[in-house]
This record gives sequence, structure tokens and C-alpha cells, in this order.
Amino acid sequence: MPRKSETPSAPEKNIRRRIPKWALQSASPSTSGEQYYLRSIGRALEVLDCFDGKAPLALKDIVGRTGLPESTLFRVLLTLEKHGYLQQAVDGTYQLAPKLRFGWLIEQANLVRDKVRPVLEGLAQRFNETASMAYLYEDRIHVLDSIETFHEIRMSNRVGRVLPPHCSAMGKAITAFQDRTLSDHILEVYGLSRRTEYTITDRARLFEEFDEIRRTGIACDREESNLGGICFAAAIQFPGQPVVAALSVSTPVVRMTAQREEETRAAVLDAARRVANS
Repeated sequence: MPRKSETPSAPEKNIRRRIPKWALQSASPSTSGEQYYLRSIGRALEVLDCFDGKAPLALKDIVGRTGLPESTLFRVLLTLEKHGYLQQAVDGTYQLAPKLRFGWLIEQANLVRDKVRPVLEGLAQRFNETASMAYLYEDRIHVLDSIETFHEIRMSNRVGRVLPPHCSAMGKAITAFQDRTLSDHILEVYGLSRRTEYTITDRARLFEEFDEIRRTGIACDREESNLGGICFAAAIQFPGQPVVAALSVSTPVVRMTAQREEETRAAVLDAARRVANS
């Protein structure tokens, strides 16, 4: 028997939000949103919005930011802690739990990346070399963005790569501006492994270089991470905020001259300052 021709599939309909009949009958569209707003959830979200993912907050701090009575706020905090959204320290302060803190870090990192991107494009075009950006995620420094040159011989920076804090320019630039406790921790997490014959593995000498980086604003990797490569980086120092990001220009040693080095150092430092003040 001949097969019946299949009817063409109907075009996909626009997906509309389904509103229960009881909601349509009991409220007008202009008031339904407010009528079904859950104030208890709203209060909890207001509390979470008080945290910046870094500084812990005491009860009185949260009271001042939300305006909630202490009795109500205490119940909200207890509920959020029980469900793993907040953590309470021994001193009574509260902090975002890791599952929220890491999400906050990613959001902040992406905001900085978007701000730095045009500056990286400018550096890459000016020097025709690889321009990159790195970000500090708690105790690890990751490459967050990179624009590579089209030279056959070039330095690469893979997005997502964890940078060594002791022998990469951006790693050193970021670590140098942390307080001593955190910088020690970052070095301990990664280790002072020798990557090349030029890698600094002596902790005292490394902290002397960190002092120099803070003085000049420029960090350098001269074949310390990879033989044949040189990189200049500068930390992005947003006013009143801890240093969590840096940008850099990387080039093979064979294309680096004394004049080009001076130009690169000045351009990288200027780029970091422009981002920080934008």
C-alpha cells in the first residue's frame, strides 16, 4: 500500500509562561506580582546580597544594611546557615559558603575581564605579541583571557591555566600585592618547583623581588617559567580594593631588545593603571 505522505511539522509556537487559572481569577496582572511575592525569601536574598564574597559580616553589620530587626535577621541567618548558604565563624561573623562564594568570584572576574579586554586588544595590536590577563581565585591564579599573536614563533597562554606564583610574571604581580599570610599560602599551595634553570626557588629572594614589584609596579619572567620566553606584567590596582588581577605582554626572547623592553614595560604599566582608574 502506498504510504501516506507525512504532514509537515507545525512551526514551533512561542513558549509562553503559564499562569494558573486561580491566579488569573483572583488578581489583575498589575497586582499579581506583588500579591504572590514571598517576603521570607525576599528577606533571605536581601541578606545574601549584603556579602561581597570576601569580608565577613557581624550581625550588627547586616542589621545596618538590611534594616531588619535582630530577631527576624537571626532566624534568616540560622536558616541560610542550616541550608549551607552561609557559614558562621567562631567569632560570630558570617561569610558566604563556598558554593556561593565561588559563583560570586566568577561573576566579579568576568566583570573585570570585560573591562580589560579592549586594553588587551590594544596591547596585542601595538606590539604584535600575546597579551593576557590573570585572576586570583582564592589561592590560585588562573589565566582568564588571552589574545595571541599570529607569529609562528610566539608565547601562548591557555585560558584556565593555573599560573605559578613564583616564576610567571602575572603570578608574581598578583602574589606580590597580597598580605604576607596569603602570599605564603599561595606559594605553599603551588610550591616552589624549578621550571627552568632561571626559576627562583629561594623564598627569601622571591620576597625581595616582590618588594621590587610593589616599588616599580612591574613583574618580569625572564625564561623562569619557559625557556625562550619573556613576559612583563602589572597588577591592576582598583582603588580601595585588594589586588586580584594582572595583565601582561609575552614575547620570545629573540624578538626582545632593550628599547622594546622599555616600551613594553611602560605600556603594560600604563594599561593596568588605565583599567584601574576607568
